[in-house]
Amino acid sequence: MTEIILMSDPRVAAVPVEENGEPLADVRQALMVDDLKHEDAHGAEFFLRRGVLDRLVTAQTLLPEGLRLLFAEGYRPPALQRRYFEEYAGELRAAHPDWTADAVRTAASRYVSPPEIAPHSAGAAVDLTLADADGRELDLGTRMNASPEESDGGCYTGAGNISCEARAHRAVLGGALSAAGLVNYPTEWWHWSYGDRYWALLTGASAALYGPREAVGP
Repeated sequence: MTEIILMSDPRVAAVPVEENGEPLADVRQALMVDDLKHEDAHGAEFFLRRGVLDRLVTAQTLLPEGLRLLFAEGYRPPALQRRYFEEYAGELRAAHPDWTADAVRTAASRYVSPPEIAPHSAGAAVDLTLADADGRELDLGTRMNASPEESDGGCYTGAGNISCEARAHRAVLGGALSAAGLVNYPTEWWHWSYGDRYWALLTGASAALYGPREAVGP
């Protein structure tokens, strides 16, 4: 089995960041956007680094006819990322009072990145799925953002407890995104990134291109 490197792995945090200053770009003119209830009142989640968005546009051209990328979330303010991480870690501590702090952090990172290295807060990560031309989501085995507990591990990209159809759809999504230069976080089939520390570690790049940003603006 291929090793799954979690976001909590010290090798991820050890990757240096050489911030290239690339701006965040609004995805709404380029991609189909999921009509979800979003956390940020200013629409920050609709932004990605320009290099990430360009690669998603390329990936969309590689999909079979009639399929589209369906964008759910991109940039996430550090404070919101911290809240998500702490809430999930709190749930794990309550369910497993015997776990050490390190064990809780490692388990939490399967589902929410530790705030200090989170790709979403760098504008480098995107949560997305596949849809048909009318915007109807395809079956990819679980809902986006299903936790490992909720999905019985079905959220893992290579999960065996999903249908053949869902597995085929994941392969289509992964093939297009990988060909465009993005990497997947293997505990979340919907999470892909470019230019962040995790991407750098997996691709052998000497440094990440994007570091955390406090806001969408300059």
